[in-house]
Amino acid sequence: MGEHVLPGDPPLTVALKRSERARRITLRVSHRDGRVTLTLPTRTPEREGLAFLREREAWVRGHLGRVAPPHPVRLGGTLPYLGREIALCAAQVRSPRLTGDTLLLPGDAGRAPARAMAFLKARARDRLTLAVDRHAAALGRPVARLSFRDTRSRWGSCSSRGDIMLSWRLVMAPPEIGDYVAAHEVAHLAEMNHSPAFWAVCARLCPDHRAARDWLRRHGDALQRIDFTPPSQAAA
Repeated sequence: MGEHVLPGDPPLTVALKRSERARRITLRVSHRDGRVTLTLPTRTPEREGLAFLREREAWVRGHLGRVAPPHPVRLGGTLPYLGREIALCAAQVRSPRLTGDTLLLPGDAGRAPARAMAFLKARARDRLTLAVDRHAAALGRPVARLSFRDTRSRWGSCSSRGDIMLSWRLVMAPPEIGDYVAAHEVAHLAEMNHSPAFWAVCARLCPDHRAARDWLRRHGDALQRIDFTPPSQAAA
């Protein structure tokens, strides 16, 4: 549907969406980047949605005031990796290289965020693929396809065809967190729901799953706020 701008100080840009599955008008403020989304059922007139938005403007601005700022990825800064902070330093290297708690990057500041992201994606693919394969073997269920994305609303998914998707950002969390999400999605190969039977399978694959879920509830937003936008675009 596009966007709508609410006047004020500052003006608020709100994304407008329609959904066949929506039964009522909803407003969402992303804890990741402060993006505001107004979702309307298919048959709801746009004017009703905008009236709903205006009535709840104070609520939206209040939530935006509590959204933490993004954490930009820059040379000289830090980045979480496997639950610890690593320093990002320029060096005479051809590609990213991890040495202790330092990620060495070629000295082009403008490309540092993209190179750090490429490092994380490669490490996530290696580590999480091993975790998925291990849990699938333990369950005795094959995975049709494994993919990695940068998702806003969930850390993983499993389709009825057996396709599993995981967020590569999980590699920034402690290792047991990514292992839990891998186990969670593999458990859906046996139980495509969140019934007691599903959680029993999940507990068999990952006995400490409750602690991992709690960690994601408390710290997941911080991982989503790591911002890989190049400096030139961030300043624009």
